[in-house]
Amino acid sequence: MNTVLALCRFIANRLAPITLLGAVAAYLHPPLFLVFRESFLWFFAATMFALGVVLEADELRDTLRRPARIGLGVLTQYTVMPLFGFTVAMLSPLPPAVAVGFIIVACAPGAMASNVIVYLAGGAVAFSVAMTTVATFLSPLLTPTLVKLLGGVFLEIPFWPMMQTILLTVVLPLGAGMLLHRHLGRHLALARGLAPAVAALAIVIICSYAVAANQERIAAVGGWVIAMVVVLNAAGYLSGWGLARLYGFDARHRLTLAIEIGMQNAGLGVALALKHFAPETALPGALFAVWCILTAAGASAWLRRHHLEPATESPGSLP
Repeated sequence: MNTVLALCRFIANRLAPITLLGAVAAYLHPPLFLVFRESFLWFFAATMFALGVVLEADELRDTLRRPARIGLGVLTQYTVMPLFGFTVAMLSPLPPAVAVGFIIVACAPGAMASNVIVYLAGGAVAFSVAMTTVATFLSPLLTPTLVKLLGGVFLEIPFWPMMQTILLTVVLPLGAGMLLHRHLGRHLALARGLAPAVAALAIVIICSYAVAANQERIAAVGGWVIAMVVVLNAAGYLSGWGLARLYGFDARHRLTLAIEIGMQNAGLGVALALKHFAPETALPGALFAVWCILTAAGASAWLRRHHLEPATESPGSLP
């Protein structure tokens, strides 16, 4: 069992290179991942179930005592990134199906992987978990609404089917994981060791499948898509940090908001795109997932070597 847990830690701590390796392998040999055509939604549900298993109720209750801070974070998540995604879609010479892919990614909640990155970077983990959880539970309503509002400029958006998909693959498994958490007892430590690796492998498979399904299209529009992915990711990090300063957050919470805004749940974006749109709509999400994990992992490594200031509240901090 110790060997299994060590392997799980290895996988979870090397999400960035494994994701990149999976994407490269999918591009070079698509059949390796095309076998997941009928099961990718199950893999995404697994990531949400794993998040539910490791969520700590006490930690969340403590963080929820500062609802203004969480509310500002979630409001920023669902306004700033959708507007950036829409701007990228409008200004880049991309086919409508690919442009909608950027909007879907931008309208998704924060990624589960962001909680891991925040922890590694020395940020405010409870705030990160609370933001991810609240944004995720709001996603069945807000994500389809925003995608329909902004993406309707390019394509017809299936609002109700998208909402149903999010409920079945996000809310239901997340709730099931949280319920299981309460009954694991002495097995909870084992579940905490296994869950991050399960989520990491599921994300790798989802994104690699999206790359495999779009291998030919990457050659045609890949340059523009990659450039816009870099722009969108950087805009998210910078706006999150800048707005957190405006809100009066301390350094650790500024870092956390920057990571939360810059790291979208691209896995959800890919799952929605593959389920409800043409395969090329999933391309921005797949590349965004790879890129944001690489940039966030690199930034967290740098921050570990350059310590942040202590997490003391500044005079202007929100309650």
